[in-house]
Amino acid sequence: MDKEIKAVVVGGGPAGLMAADVLSRAGVAVDLFDAMPSVGRKFLLAGKGGLNLTHAEPADVFETRFGARRSHINPWLQDFGPQQIRAWATSLGVETFVGSSGRVFPTDMKAAPLLRAWLHRLRVQGVRFYMRHRWVGWGTDSGGPGAALRFESPQGEVQVPARAVVLALGGASWPRLGSDGAWAALLARQGVEVAPLLPANCGFNVALGDRDGWSPFFAGRFAGLPFKSVALQVNAPVRAEPPVLSRVEGVEATLLSHDGTIAFSRKGEFVATASGVEGSLVYAASALLRDAIAAEGRAVFHIDLLPDVPAAKVLAEVRHPRGSRSLSSHLKSRLHLDGIKMAVLVEVLGKDGMGDATRLAAAIKHLPITVHRPRPVAEAISTAGGVRFEGLSPPLMLQRLPGVFCAGEMLDWEAPTGGYLLTACLSSGRVAAQGVLRYLSRDEGH
Repeated sequence: MDKEIKAVVVGGGPAGLMAADVLSRAGVAVDLFDAMPSVGRKFLLAGKGGLNLTHAEPADVFETRFGARRSHINPWLQDFGPQQIRAWATSLGVETFVGSSGRVFPTDMKAAPLLRAWLHRLRVQGVRFYMRHRWVGWGTDSGGPGAALRFESPQGEVQVPARAVVLALGGASWPRLGSDGAWAALLARQGVEVAPLLPANCGFNVALGDRDGWSPFFAGRFAGLPFKSVALQVNAPVRAEPPVLSRVEGVEATLLSHDGTIAFSRKGEFVATASGVEGSLVYAASALLRDAIAAEGRAVFHIDLLPDVPAAKVLAEVRHPRGSRSLSSHLKSRLHLDGIKMAVLVEVLGKDGMGDATRLAAAIKHLPITVHRPRPVAEAISTAGGVRFEGLSPPLMLQRLPGVFCAGEMLDWEAPTGGYLLTACLSSGRVAAQGVLRYLSRDEGH
């Protein structure tokens, strides 16, 4: 490492790789460091079921997915939004298509070919990669301009001088892939304000009466099975800014009501776990549920087990004479209710509630499920919280540490799944890199 290093990127996820791409194309020498044996590990995991690159919905709708941080993120998207991301993928030889839900995928649905092509381009542009190098702070008490970065490596600790740095260290979800949130303490020591790292797009533990979790019978029989063709509904008070929520198939799923609450309702599916719930419907409402639990200790959502059947018909069918048939046989015959849907009714209502036709019919359409704890951030799809925007200049440079820029999920924002997370990570990496270029140009007196 005897060559003068003009810019260092710490973190080999999408934001860090994009920063390295922009910098190296501009002729800046870039060294990229990552704690893991290879880069893009979470990127590859995200692509296992089909890499959702971005979303094709209109720009004015897309930008609303970032809730309270919309005003900060919108300028990124105007510079490098969904259309630019699709063009970028094409420049790497990867064509994309828009799915029925508006989500954008590579035509082969895979992440690995895109990552391989990207890394090849970065190496051709001169980016040097240093794997198994964990950033542990600066070589001096101050992390200001010119301070050397300290890394733990297989060869021991190394110190790397850097005229400018992009930190793209991720959040705290999926730490086994490299993002463990340890950077938060390092920046806090430098006086950088960091919002607590919280789970986003996460599952929850349920509470039934005084019990934490489902009954042993329900957990043993139904954990891992989906609730299909249901609707999930949440009503919660608005706290400061509306939370990050999503819509599906062009139908807005969140409405700000006249009484100061957010009303969320969406059809789809989610999954029972041994201790609670997870899956797409739950993730879509997770910001609401998480914030309600933080404020009140618990939150309630409701399930419509038969969203396509009117409430009056459900009540009529429940009341229909069943003769010698059991209640479970009756509900299966009249309403096609069985399996996990039948079991959750018994779980919540108990025998007395199941015997009351009016109460049972109401529960089929509006079954309350109480959750009292989000699953740990390490299990979440993504992270809320991080470096606060109030301590950053618009090019994402830390005001406390000139020459140090931040990008990606380590910033204080969150978004629902659907391509929004990856889009903002990529665009923030580009913004940070452009900030570095301006910083270096000014430093050289140009």
